[in-house]
Amino acid sequence: MGRSVSDVAENMNMEISGRTIDDSPSVYSVGFPPRMNLASQFAHKVKEMFFADDPLRPYKGQTRSMKFLLGLQYLFPILDWGRSYDLAKLKGDVVSGLTIASLCIPQDIAYAKLANLEPQYALYTSFVAPLVYAVMGSSRDIAIGPVAVVSLLLGTQLQNEIDPVKNPEEYLRLAFTATFFAGVIQAALGFFRLGFLIEFLSHAAIVGFMAGAAVTISLQQLKGFLGIKNFTTKTDIVSVMKSVWRPVHHGWNWQTILIATAFLTFLLVAKYIGKKRKNLFWVSALAPLVSVILATFFVYITRADRHGVQIVRHIKQGINPSSAGEIYFSGSYATKGLKIGIVAGLIALTEAIAIGRTFAAMKDYRLDGNKEMLALGTMNVAGSLTSCYIATGSFSRSAVNYMAGCHTAVSNIVMSVTVMLTLLVITPLFKYTPNAVLAAIIISAVIGLIDYQTAYLIWKVDKLDFLACMGAFFGVVFISVEIGLLIAVMISFAKILLQVTRPRTALLGNLPGTEIYRNVEQYPETIKVPGVLIVRVDSAIYFTNSNYARERILRWLRDEVEQIKAKNLPMIEFLIVELSPVIDIDTSGIHAFEDLHTALQKHGVQLLLANPGAAVIQKLRSSGFIEIIGRDKIFLTVGDAVKACAPKAREGV
Repeated sequence: MGRSVSDVAENMNMEISGRTIDDSPSVYSVGFPPRMNLASQFAHKVKEMFFADDPLRPYKGQTRSMKFLLGLQYLFPILDWGRSYDLAKLKGDVVSGLTIASLCIPQDIAYAKLANLEPQYALYTSFVAPLVYAVMGSSRDIAIGPVAVVSLLLGTQLQNEIDPVKNPEEYLRLAFTATFFAGVIQAALGFFRLGFLIEFLSHAAIVGFMAGAAVTISLQQLKGFLGIKNFTTKTDIVSVMKSVWRPVHHGWNWQTILIATAFLTFLLVAKYIGKKRKNLFWVSALAPLVSVILATFFVYITRADRHGVQIVRHIKQGINPSSAGEIYFSGSYATKGLKIGIVAGLIALTEAIAIGRTFAAMKDYRLDGNKEMLALGTMNVAGSLTSCYIATGSFSRSAVNYMAGCHTAVSNIVMSVTVMLTLLVITPLFKYTPNAVLAAIIISAVIGLIDYQTAYLIWKVDKLDFLACMGAFFGVVFISVEIGLLIAVMISFAKILLQVTRPRTALLGNLPGTEIYRNVEQYPETIKVPGVLIVRVDSAIYFTNSNYARERILRWLRDEVEQIKAKNLPMIEFLIVELSPVIDIDTSGIHAFEDLHTALQKHGVQLLLANPGAAVIQKLRSSGFIEIIGRDKIFLTVGDAVKACAPKAREGV
């Protein structure tokens, strides 16, 4: 706390006497903004909420034909960057596209199992979705396709509604339905410029959710890693470990364990090399495909499948069949598909936007979040009509795409064409691919989602954020993916509510030799002004926190009065409320100030306001509160307010 009045009375006298103090007003006074009518206020609010980036600015002053062309370029960015495309960029994009294709093909076959779907559906997704995104997306680096977390989330939610073994056709139709509604929701958020809604899931909650999902996905792979045939459909760690240890004496297959362990080691070593030596990124990128080729060849020549090693057996050859007639548009399954699509679609959207912004920042270009949502939504709607499930941006493939030297979204087109050729020609060769190597590929891919360094940083910076992080993590690991996500959202909202309903307040003191007033806890050398209490409210004052703000200010006053009485010092005559951090106030907040003014008058204390913002002073004027306390009680700065009341305060020293 700041030094007591008794310790600094003489110093205070010198400080005050060193300034020009009189009863005349300052050269500058609090300004009153021009009044805005209701229509203007509404238009301003709408613009700031939905059009903060001023998207219509490029259209100003343009001809009708140019506006039409700019509109097409907005919807289809390929028409913009395609005009400057050249062979040098094509070379980098082809190399990048082939590299990420070598990574995505084995990953897709593995991720399909997380969604309880046949492998070809993941390959279908990596064929159609990247083509649509390349035309409509604005990110140059993001690699599109199925990802582990969304595949697990989708598979878990679908499995809760339909058994994929007993009713595979209904299960598949519900997957297409969920994908359709996920795309509709994503596109609607982008079209109506509601992208700010996904910001309610905090970074800390996402870190915890992703880490929990990584652990859950890895535990699910123990079925393929150990060769267990009967495995739980639940995702919580207790159920999984029971399924693992129950058949330990007769259900584990040593050949499967040998294959999985060998290739997991190989993948982790390759990943380590690619991480330590950036110029060898291709080692980790090619490792999954090399693993699949070697494992498939090994199983084929040894016929290990006859000794209990489970294999893929069949991947349907050919490109995507139409699934437009398979989507549920009515009935209970349509409702279930909508619910699943909303949850999985928002997670996919959050992941893609985060990845896109990361690489956009690295390459110093701007990513329009709303445009991305529109592109991703259109992509998933198109995918749902062509036998695909939910696609989004993959961080591992996007990182490889970036390091391989991609220039534009053409790398996604190259990857898509490669996947198409795989579907047309190569799929029969995956017949003897062991599930063990797919489990190893998934485990090596999701390990990177456990970001313990960021979690430790969150712990050091903000304990409430860390609580959200751990709540999401343990919710996913010990209960389910959906509950973990729900816990993450609830804790994020709880933190917002806590900050809104309990704003910070601070007691201010004067930095010696200046007219600057700062928090006495942050700056212990500050001096309290005799007879004056200065309080700052660090938040907007709304109905949710107005009563707390009033009571907290009065509590500051009571505490200060008790200290003064104990030391037999001059009583508080003025209470200055510093309003510069208060960006807005509503009628409840104004009513709280009226009650505060009344309460202070009963104790012989005058209320002064310092530096109210434009929105605040306008509402105070409209409500008549300025006339209640007097226009001369509102000051431009805390220093001006102190100058006005310090002479009277000095008399008691």
